[in-house]
Amino acid sequence: MKKPTIQAILSRLKQEAQACKAFLHLEQTLDRILKATTTWPALRIGDLVAPTPIVQGGMGVGISLSSLASAVANAGGIGVVAANGIGLLEPDYYQDGQQANLRAFRREIRKARELSKGIIGVNIMVAVNDFHQLLDVAIEEKVDIVFLGAGLPIKNIPVQKLRSARVKIAPIVSSARAVDMIFRMWTKLYQDIPDAVVFEGPLAGGHLGFSAEQLDDPSYQLEAIVPQIIETLKGFESEYGRSIPVIAGGGVYSGKDIHRVLSLGASAVQMATRFVATEECDADRRFKQAYVDCTKEQIGLIKSPVGMPGRAIRNSFIQDSEDGKRPAFTCAWKCLATCKAQAANYCISIALNNARRGLLNSGFVFAGANAYRVKKIVTVPSLVRELEIGYQRSVQARLARVLSRFEVLKDEYQKAEAMVTELAKRYEQALLSLPHQTEVLANLKRQYSKAALQLDRLKLKMTEAFATSSILLA
Repeated sequence: MKKPTIQAILSRLKQEAQACKAFLHLEQTLDRILKATTTWPALRIGDLVAPTPIVQGGMGVGISLSSLASAVANAGGIGVVAANGIGLLEPDYYQDGQQANLRAFRREIRKARELSKGIIGVNIMVAVNDFHQLLDVAIEEKVDIVFLGAGLPIKNIPVQKLRSARVKIAPIVSSARAVDMIFRMWTKLYQDIPDAVVFEGPLAGGHLGFSAEQLDDPSYQLEAIVPQIIETLKGFESEYGRSIPVIAGGGVYSGKDIHRVLSLGASAVQMATRFVATEECDADRRFKQAYVDCTKEQIGLIKSPVGMPGRAIRNSFIQDSEDGKRPAFTCAWKCLATCKAQAANYCISIALNNARRGLLNSGFVFAGANAYRVKKIVTVPSLVRELEIGYQRSVQARLARVLSRFEVLKDEYQKAEAMVTELAKRYEQALLSLPHQTEVLANLKRQYSKAALQLDRLKLKMTEAFATSSILLA
């Protein structure tokens, strides 16, 4: 038997919502169902509207540049150029690493703009020594949004310059506590707040904002932290009269995952791993193929020279560094104050740049926990379409279950309603014909009260079913 389509399920839900308006007084819930569509919701950050609720994660040292960012933007999402180590693409990086970074960063932003009319963002690490110079470039180029990770963006943020250039800003965090700290300090220092928040969970690739012990702890997963962040933001949203969307990432692989994360209350997802294995990704094809070829067992943690755990596809280079084998390298400049390249036996920027170029024996590939599920290299449009179909199928499956439950409840409700009506008639007749039969009257009254109570309970369950449908479609 052919399964009903999501459009058919939604149509049926709307019919039921219209029919139930008379006795289920849920104006907002029922109106949301009646106005719902079958497409996924757009991401709104102030006046920015991304039809596809996906932010492409910023992948440094040349993995997400203008080609990938513009492709994602053209697919309706937010494409992101990553600033970290971008100067390694320049021939004079070892003469002046900082200027090479700024030049390459500006060039890639402009190229992305030439290739797309969509939303182009950038990712800048707060911890790098040229953070403010990179941020100035982003403002001068008037990118749509700046994502700030690897540190708390609190002190010396040029908020007025950002506002004047109409550049949105979103910190990347690993806890609700960090959100509260950032927003409280922004209120105190700038009388303003960021425009969105990205929560990057412990299943992400690359550097992680968690200890090794926290990575598998349920208390630090998306399901636990996203609702906490949403709750933390409510007071700031009320104070400033603005909606602050939460974007959540880390282990988001499929359309079903997107639906799950949005069901937690997030407005969009951040995805990086899936976009590596695309034709438009800026890395060498051998880098992308590493995702296709890797197994689940090969994806593990590394101790990064920057002092944070990272998730990568473990290979001989990583094993050699852990065994104390040290490749010859020269740091072009102190790009990160906390880096301990000498102690770690390698420069992470050089290693990642080698991998970007396809020289995997001289570097390694950062990857999310689900990278082993990648089976082929595809185009960005086909990937986004696959994710949208997966999202719709997930909504369809859950809506079908809710609708099925509602129809059972409705049938029970109609039977209970008929019973209440019948008992009311019998009680009325008994009052008229047997006014002195107190025991008969009392028995009928008990039956009526029990049936009426069951009717109220069924109403409540139907209300819950509609509310669930409303949330799934929101």
